[in-house]
Amino acid sequence: MSELSGQVAIVTGGASGIGAATVELLANAGATVIAADIQPRTAGAGRFVEHDVSSEPAWKALLADVLGNEGRLDILVNNAGITGGWGTVESTTVEQWRQVEAVNSEGVFLGCKYAIEGMKVTGADKPASKGSIVNVSSIAALIGSAGPAAYSASKGAVRLLSKSVALYCAEKKYDIRCNSVHPGGVDTAIFNPLWQAMGREKGKEMIGSAHPIGHMAEPEELGELIVWLASDRSRFVTGAEFTADGGVTTGLMRRSGFAS
Repeated sequence: MSELSGQVAIVTGGASGIGAATVELLANAGATVIAADIQPRTAGAGRFVEHDVSSEPAWKALLADVLGNEGRLDILVNNAGITGGWGTVESTTVEQWRQVEAVNSEGVFLGCKYAIEGMKVTGADKPASKGSIVNVSSIAALIGSAGPAAYSASKGAVRLLSKSVALYCAEKKYDIRCNSVHPGGVDTAIFNPLWQAMGREKGKEMIGSAHPIGHMAEPEELGELIVWLASDRSRFVTGAEFTADGGVTTGLMRRSGFAS
């Protein structure tokens, strides 16, 4: 596969989970990939850049790095995120709230802002602005729950920010698309505390049973959807939200208390 040959992609949270799977899949599709993460990475496709998504100077530096080294930017996957704990509206502190919003909401805003700037850059090998931004949200942005309050709010912000970015770029004739992805339960580090408490297989079976489809997703399954949104196969798709949740949001949840 080489449908993304010549294109340059940034994936935040690219050191593990959905991000790491997406990095590999984008590279397999021919893209030059920069895995950006605040956590260290030991192996993987593309090159790694340490990056704090909540820092505007860090975004400016990352964009300058990519344009300086790769010469262009075509794809941004805003995947980095944190849960900040499972606090309710009563138990969540202001400090916890601000930390979650800084990463999950403000980090995506900054990513979109600077990706647009980078995608608009033209040159001999990039004659016109064009790009795809994929923001990883959650089913927590689509259905309510008693907690985690800060996480749900931040993911809801990502959902509507994605639509705003899509409409803005269309209005400005930038040819830059923006869409959001809303996973259900995915076997990533977010569930490590549960795996440690009850064992991986038992935990996966329990979480999987909350999905009508009967099992959790693997990171690669979300990565495949993200690659499609990044590619020209989805060139008529912008401002849309894609739910990949094993059927959870199609009806009443059989169990609650998890988020992706």
